[in-house]
Amino acid sequence: MIAAVEKYLATRRAAGFSLSNVEYRLRSFARFAANRQEAIVRCATAIDWASESESVAQRHTRYQTICSFADYVHLEDSRHELPPPNHFGYRKIRRMPYIYSKADIQRLILAATQLAPVNSLQPLTYVALISLLASTGLRISEALHLLISDITPQGLLIRRTKFKKTRMVPLHETAVEGLHRYLTTRHRFRIGGDHVFVSNSGDPLCYVRVHEMFRKLLKSADIQSPNGRWPRIHELRHTFAARALESSPAGRRSIGQHMLALATYMGHVNINSTFWYLNATPDLMHDIAVAGESFLHGGRP
Repeated sequence: MIAAVEKYLATRRAAGFSLSNVEYRLRSFARFAANRQEAIVRCATAIDWASESESVAQRHTRYQTICSFADYVHLEDSRHELPPPNHFGYRKIRRMPYIYSKADIQRLILAATQLAPVNSLQPLTYVALISLLASTGLRISEALHLLISDITPQGLLIRRTKFKKTRMVPLHETAVEGLHRYLTTRHRFRIGGDHVFVSNSGDPLCYVRVHEMFRKLLKSADIQSPNGRWPRIHELRHTFAARALESSPAGRRSIGQHMLALATYMGHVNINSTFWYLNATPDLMHDIAVAGESFLHGGRP
């Protein structure tokens, strides 16, 4: 079975997937099956192997890995069994995002200007980073991987996306001006490097350090969600999407085009990821409720 695993990994990696965790899981499953003297995928074996994990979520992840692998190898050899989907009945529950208000974002930026050392590049770097995330909805990983050469007259060229897809992100003129101002100031500090966002030493910012610094800024700005959890930096992306949806024009056709444009802009693989943002704010939920009630009483959707 290990030969089939290697072929499967090679095929998917040729399509741009990294699959480091998938490789680990498939090799583990292949060893598990080999210990049972099995050379093909068996449903019972897939279930037994997945069941070794402690949590339902982990069992589901392991099981779905085998389901995808089985779909592939079954095409070449029908002896491979196809495990039934969602055997463990797992349903992912997404944490409701914290939607930052304009005042929240202003306080975050103000807190960033006061970072120490005050006369260093660091305060300016975090002001620019938070401003860019809030105004574009970029993933934090996309922002941290940005190179200076990725800033083009057409917008930001996003190369290293979550799903290995390159896209162009147009920028508002104020965002262009903010990035230009940051890079000009950085040049005066004589700090080089190819990445847009760098530390005082010129090294690219890493996520762990940014996460720690963002938590510090939240405390300084006195921002905390009602449930007691600290808001996340990724929720600047949620906020951007929610505000963009709130500004959608009226009319079914216009809304559909607006959703498609937003999904493309944000780099979503499918429109379902964009639809999820509809339940992010009370205003959006109210609009949905009003439209639904109107439809039930004979109005147009």
